[in-house]
Parts: sequence; structure tokens; C-alpha cells
Amino acid sequence: MNFLLRFSRAVDWLNAQIGKYVIWLILASTVISGVNAVVRKVFNVSSNAYLEVQWYLFAASFLIAAGYTLLNQEHVKIDVILSRLSKRGQIWVDIIGFTFFLTPVCLAILWYGIPFFMQGYRSGEMSNNAGGLIRWPVYAMIPLGFTLLMLQGWSELIKRIAFLQGRIDDPTQKREEKTAEEELAESIRRLAESNTKG
Repeated sequence: MNFLLRFSRAVDWLNAQIGKYVIWLILASTVISGVNAVVRKVFNVSSNAYLEVQWYLFAASFLIAAGYTLLNQEHVKIDVILSRLSKRGQIWVDIIGFTFFLTPVCLAILWYGIPFFMQGYRSGEMSNNAGGLIRWPVYAMIPLGFTLLMLQGWSELIKRIAFLQGRIDDPTQKREEKTAEEELAESIRRLAESNTKG
């Protein structure tokens, strides 16, 4: 079990690091969207590449951050039912969910998603839109995102089992940390302060 807990901590660390930086993709997508809208209205010029890169970035942030979201217990749960169960009952619901639902779904998506990505990569598939982008980078987000989500699911499963064995504290207790948005705002503030000093 000690090895599994070390594995769990490593997965938690990986998804926490990814979560810190993925938020920048949303900011980039928002900025590109705003600039594209202004250029289209002011100069009557637009590009399908700008539109596509927006959804590439949004898709990447959504898929890659799925593991981070699970780490922070922000996925949707049916609290009306779960809240009626004891803590052990809630933990068992999680164990069953991670084992019989999350893992098989992730494996099925990887089974179909990896060949889908490989086919797009080998063929150099391009968007059908004029001036569109190549497609394989966004296709790569499918196996990457679901691998990270599945690993985080295994990490959460290990923590739930360790809790039932009395090895660790309750893993469902939310940690008091800054949100990704708060960290992004703080990063922007620090960057602005360093630019004014330099």
C-alpha cells in the first residue's frame, strides 16, 4: 500500500501542476476571441484559423484539466443522495464509481481515441474550412486528457481504500487552497509588478 500511496501522491502532484498552467489556455482563448471580434468588426477581416484555435485551446483546457478537476472534487456529484449516506457509504460509492464506471469509460475512450489521433497525425488531416488548422494537435488532447483523468481516478481510488484501512485522513475533505482563477490573477499581478520595476 505504501507504493500505491506514493503513486497516488505523484499523480496528484502531476495533475496539480497541470491545473496551475491550463488556466492560461482559457485566458489565451478569451484574448484571441476578443481580438478576433474587434478585428472583424473594425476591419471586416477574419480568419478561420483564429476561430479554430479558440476551440482548440478551450478543448485542450477542458480535457487536460479533467484530472485536476477530479483532484479538487469539483466534478458533479448527486449530493442529495450522497449526503444521506455515512462517510463509509460515501467512500464506497466513490470506490464503486472509480472502479466500475470511470476506469472502463476512460479505457474505452482511449481504445478509440488513440487510433483516431494516430490516423489524424499520419494523414496530416486539415480542417475543411478555408485557412483552417491541422487537426491532430486537438485530437491528441483526447488520449492525453483521459489518461490524466484515469490516473487521477486511480489515485482517488487508492486514497479511498487507504482511508478505509485507517492509513490516511479523509481524502474527501476539501483543502483550503487558492482557486485556479485566484492563482492566475496573482500571477498576472506579479508579472505586472515585475514589469513596472524593470
